[in-house]
Amino acid sequence: MSDYNDELMRYQDDAEERYDNYDGMEMYDDEEDDFDSGMDGLEDDYDGYDDEFDDDEGYIDQYDDEDYDNYSRASIGKIDPNDRTLTVTIKNTTDEAKTAVIFGGNQESQQPDGVTVEVEESSHKEVREESKSNPFKIVGLKYSVSNALQFDNVLKIVNKTASGTITTRVWQPRNSSSPQNFDKNMVDSGGFAMNVSGQSSIQLTINPNTTSVFTFTIRARANMGNLLEGRNVAELSRTPRMTGLPQIDMRYQRRPRAFGLRPRRVRKRKSGPRTIGKATSRLKRRR
Repeated sequence: MSDYNDELMRYQDDAEERYDNYDGMEMYDDEEDDFDSGMDGLEDDYDGYDDEFDDDEGYIDQYDDEDYDNYSRASIGKIDPNDRTLTVTIKNTTDEAKTAVIFGGNQESQQPDGVTVEVEESSHKEVREESKSNPFKIVGLKYSVSNALQFDNVLKIVNKTASGTITTRVWQPRNSSSPQNFDKNMVDSGGFAMNVSGQSSIQLTINPNTTSVFTFTIRARANMGNLLEGRNVAELSRTPRMTGLPQIDMRYQRRPRAFGLRPRRVRKRKSGPRTIGKATSRLKRRR
């Protein structure tokens, strides 16, 4: 064991001698090593570096926070309030329960015999194709059925990549039911959220001789056509989602959150020139 320790000491002594003779300069051989902080003798130089940039107030004034917020919000497009709804109707005309697929543009799965999926605003095929290049985000839905027993079937939100990774999440319609809802064949969920692209789809079981209608609300989407006009591809709906209850719709006026943006805060600008105090150096604070 002592031989092992002696060998380690020899390696350590050799490393210290090599470090002392850095760049082959013998002027450091007689100086004592001090590597406690690694910054000894350099504090003054770094302090002057910080002071040089702290005193430059004009440079900081060019990037005012309020001006930056204006630029971020103005660059994102606005979705027309009348162009943010998808109404999907699913019908099962057979005497057996079948599995229907909504969206899923990459896989383009065929519906079972006797099951039809239609989009009232356009067509299911058109929505599938558009979601491949222009993905969108759904926040909130209304779900009505011809038979209330259909609500017992969960919705499976499936995301499948080309490399084979499959992610499945489950949404239970019964969680959105309420004793105050006088229509037992409809649920309204403002908490439902889903990112729709070519990889994503909704799979659900349709009971025999049952019709289900989904009304999805689009909160945000990407519009690649904006590139032709030099505008941001991101578009955001700034109109609150309607619930059908006036007393709630009039109160529900919160600003939407998407693309990582926070609601803009209203701040009053001071009349005098903006002054920025001299920041304290990090190395000084450590002392």
